[in-house]
Amino acid sequence: MRCPCISAAILAALFLFSFAGPLLYTASPYELHPDALLMPPSALYPLGTDRLGRDLLARLMQGGQVSLLIGVGSALIASMIGLIVGITAGYFRGRVDKVFVVIVDLFLTFPTFFLLLALVSYIEASIWVLIFVISVTGWMTMGRMIRAESFAIGQKPFIKILKTAKVPTLKILLKYFAPMLAPIFFISFTFGVGGAILSESALSFLGLGISPPQMSWGSLISEGKEVMQIAWWISFFPGVMIFLVTFSLMQLSDYMQTKTNRKEVLGGA
Repeated sequence: MRCPCISAAILAALFLFSFAGPLLYTASPYELHPDALLMPPSALYPLGTDRLGRDLLARLMQGGQVSLLIGVGSALIASMIGLIVGITAGYFRGRVDKVFVVIVDLFLTFPTFFLLLALVSYIEASIWVLIFVISVTGWMTMGRMIRAESFAIGQKPFIKILKTAKVPTLKILLKYFAPMLAPIFFISFTFGVGGAILSESALSFLGLGISPPQMSWGSLISEGKEVMQIAWWISFFPGVMIFLVTFSLMQLSDYMQTKTNRKEVLGGA
């Protein structure tokens, strides 16, 4: 089983880089330097400058705050929506479950990214708007997983006994369902953070995401696409950041899933 220590350390380093880095590296991400346009990485500008002479390292830190905030915020909201809706459908079944299936099928009728494009094209993008839009279009997978697991948990003998004994529904859900559903929730959450960051980056790359003067890793990649051949560093470094955070989150998600499956096998044995 792979150790998640390296992935966790990379994620911690990225969060420190984005949120604590500006306290140590105090260069402004907005200040223009007309005499230092498209400067390659150097001692004065560790990661180089962009077309307007702005310090790329400072902009990478600032953009990381936006990207990570959108990723974590969107994944948290989407996971909570999926948890609440899925556990409700799986526990009560009947008409509630039928309504759940209809809603999920309605959302899945359109590809998620195209649904994102449709929503963002009619709303002026900002951090909070993107968090809302990405979370609203990203809860279905979590909801279906929770619903399926809730069905299985509801069939266990002790749950049937608790229902027969008329134990309050809220107590059953919080005391018995929640701990058993926690692994699925955390797996979906870690996977959702990476997906949300990639979605925001794709929207920003297409010019539908974060608008200036705000910036994200995706918008920084978009800014550098026109000068890729002469200033590779502008798109390269934010691309590396996105790769590191998504790869680390996928590794953590795989580790938790493997560990959960192993516990289920041992428990079944």
